Amino acid sequence: MFTKILIANRGEIACRVARTARRMGIRTVAVYSDADAGAAHVAACDEAYRLGPPPPRDSYLNAAKILEIARACGAQAIHPGYGFLSENEGFARACADAGVVFVGPPPSAIAAMGSKSAAKTIMGKAGVPLVPGYHGDDQDPGLLAKEAARIGFPVLIKATAGGGGKGMKIVRAASEFDGALASARREAQAGFGDDRVLIEKYLTSPRHIEIQVFGDSHGRAVSLFERDCSVQRRHQKVLEEAPAPGMTAERRRAMGDAAVAAAQAIGYVGAGTVEFIAEQDGTFYFMEMNTRLQVEHPVTEMITGQDLVEWQLRVASGEHLPATQAELAIRGHAIEARLYAEDPDRGFLPSIGSIAHWRMPETGARVRIDTGFSAGAEVSPYYDPMLAKLVVWGEDREHARATLLAALAECEVAGVATNIAFLERTVAHEAFATGRLDTGLIEKNHAALFPPPGRTPPLALVAAAIDELATLRATTQPPARVAADPHSPWLDTDAWWPLSARHAAVFAYRDGEEHGEVRLSGPFDALSAVIEGKRIAVRAVREGDRWRLDVGTRRIDATVVRLGEDRVVFAPGVRRRLTYLDPLLHAGEEAQHAGHLAAPMSGTVVAVQVKVGDRVGRGAPLIVLEAMKMEHTISAPAPGIVTAINFAVGDRVPEGADLVDLEDPPAT
Repeated sequence: MFTKILIANRGEIACRVARTARRMGIRTVAVYSDADAGAAHVAACDEAYRLGPPPPRDSYLNAAKILEIARACGAQAIHPGYGFLSENEGFARACADAGVVFVGPPPSAIAAMGSKSAAKTIMGKAGVPLVPGYHGDDQDPGLLAKEAARIGFPVLIKATAGGGGKGMKIVRAASEFDGALASARREAQAGFGDDRVLIEKYLTSPRHIEIQVFGDSHGRAVSLFERDCSVQRRHQKVLEEAPAPGMTAERRRAMGDAAVAAAQAIGYVGAGTVEFIAEQDGTFYFMEMNTRLQVEHPVTEMITGQDLVEWQLRVASGEHLPATQAELAIRGHAIEARLYAEDPDRGFLPSIGSIAHWRMPETGARVRIDTGFSAGAEVSPYYDPMLAKLVVWGEDREHARATLLAALAECEVAGVATNIAFLERTVAHEAFATGRLDTGLIEKNHAALFPPPGRTPPLALVAAAIDELATLRATTQPPARVAADPHSPWLDTDAWWPLSARHAAVFAYRDGEEHGEVRLSGPFDALSAVIEGKRIAVRAVREGDRWRLDVGTRRIDATVVRLGEDRVVFAPGVRRRLTYLDPLLHAGEEAQHAGHLAAPMSGTVVAVQVKVGDRVGRGAPLIVLEAMKMEHTISAPAPGIVTAINFAVGDRVPEGADLVDLEDPPAT
């Protein structure tokens, strides 16, 4: 067994590999970019070495630098995690040439499955069913368009070297094909250094079911059963679970046998995932094989009781597989939710910034959290926006789902937008609860999963106001205490600047288009709160960074996070970001100039699709930004005429920057 390994990755997967290595008595070496100098994975390892500037090509994709560090520090093996260099045939060969063990499959297996087109050819020859499509080498745009028409719309454009939804576009009509192809190629080139694509028939209600396989260097291979990864947004997984709902023993055996046969056909060693697209009737087609550990591997670990990273290290060191197929069994049900720094209500745009507040549920046998973040950490524009994986286990699916809902309710993140509330709605939705899964679940239930904000919960206003009152009293009490004169002006404050319990205080907040106001009076152990003319009796006690509120007969824990003028409130059933309307600062607010189209996030301009003087309609694409390895099209919010384009292709733009100026078209 190795005594020292280098982990060529970052974030939660680097922390997760380090955790198993430590348990096995293996020393670990971290590598980091300048953006990650203070990251959790650096602290999780025994040694750490700088790679370079933040862009992946200058850091985590710099294979030569990583190998140089491995040789210098005496690492015997490199664990690539997932993403970055994990499925890079050239890197695997370079490791072998340098005398360093690559913790993954042999280069030949990566080569065989690294191209989606080549993989489908191999699987087709092996008799595995394939989705109708075009997997050829000729990448002429005209030919690709003809093939798409032959297959029949809708079709799916996929990067041949891709994964994670990057370089993947649904095309529903021939008129959309050219633009989608160009975008898919840009994403593929940026994400994988390879802009080749394939075209497949897009199935309208499929399930995404994958089989975890493992092989060793002694010719053995096993299946660790299936995972259902059907709940996706923009072709990226949101919820994963094992076993798959409704899976029969016969179908599990058939899919497992096919996956193991595929692995053995290419001499596979290590962890791999054979992914299938399945019709609702159970018919399945080979989609691709990922020659690495998957993001969602914890759900397999939860139902089998196996540590797949330990398996990887043992197999890579030449040992036999730790278990036979007959020794593997499914116990209970596990579900994983991916927590992202993104805003679901704005098309899942990634959110960048500093994490001001971070609280996760207690972990144990039923709840597991894999993360590389904590309070104070920075969410960078250079890497994937996943914050954490919340994984739960239950005796059956319903117990697991209930545990997940309870755990999500305890997740609190402030400073960046997150998808936590969206996850709660999805897990609670009847389609997910009953196991009626397909890859269009989110789109089909859009109205329920993306409801309008609704009225501001009174509890959010009360909690924010109580925190405001405590802050103001804390800042004004010191001068009051030194004022011996009972008629001191420190005690003569007006209605909005409360000092003592005998004054009433009024606090106003904006919540989107709504305004709310709370009047508080009395001591904290007997507060009177008035909202819209209704009086509420509240007892408030601060416990650490939380408020313990007794509202009538109900006891509630609430957290209020102050972000400049904003107040983020967490309480049972409440996740709300309010803006405090300081009476001195908000006497007259100015509306934002409607003629400027602002960048919704930081990113790099990869395409400008209009020019000055163009007349555009509502929804017309204007500029394409790339952030966190995905493209985001900025469209016209209303008809207008382009009067200025303030950035060019290649420019980096900060969130809020004026991208394009539009003026109203002349009246007709």
